[in-house]
Amino acid sequence: MLDNVALKDLRQKVLTPAAMQGSCSSSPGMPQDERTAEACRVLDADRKSVRYRSTRDDDARLREKLRELANQRRRFGYRRLHILLRREGVMINRKKTQRIYQEEGLAVRRRRSPGRAVGTRAPAPVLALPNQRWSTDFVHDQMASGRRFRVLNVVDDVTRECGSGAGHLDLRPPRRARTAQLIEQRGKPWHDRQR
Repeated sequence: MLDNVALKDLRQKVLTPAAMQGSCSSSPGMPQDERTAEACRVLDADRKSVRYRSTRDDDARLREKLRELANQRRRFGYRRLHILLRREGVMINRKKTQRIYQEEGLAVRRRRSPGRAVGTRAPAPVLALPNQRWSTDFVHDQMASGRRFRVLNVVDDVTRECGSGAGHLDLRPPRRARTAQLIEQRGKPWHDRQR
């Protein structure tokens, strides 16, 4: 009776066919055939599946080769490793490569994220007066004719005043000379003077 209670408890825990096979053959206290028959009856398992012995080839060399390739090529998944195996003359199905890859616990190694900067950041400068620092930005747009143009905006960071909007179809260095007029009118930003 205790064996039956233990087997019924085990039935709830057994999920895979391999685990079921191991459970049915490990009931002590009676001859092997009766023990297996009783265990199969309690676990509601088919006796043929318990007696079955796999005829699959031993994949030890293949597993070793796959582990070796996975260690050499850490960023390769099972598909790319399968191609490398095929190039080396190992003719196996891709699904088998995937199964062995998963059984061996292989996975693509994730890249480490870049570490954060060590130390403290310099405090941001306190901007309180106009003309201390400027920010520049390009704005793109397109005319009805399809021709594109860009506008270079120069903005004071404190007052948010747009000091210059130099719009051109082509902003090459000679054309950027117009922003130099803003420096002549308002002076160079205080931040640039400190450099």
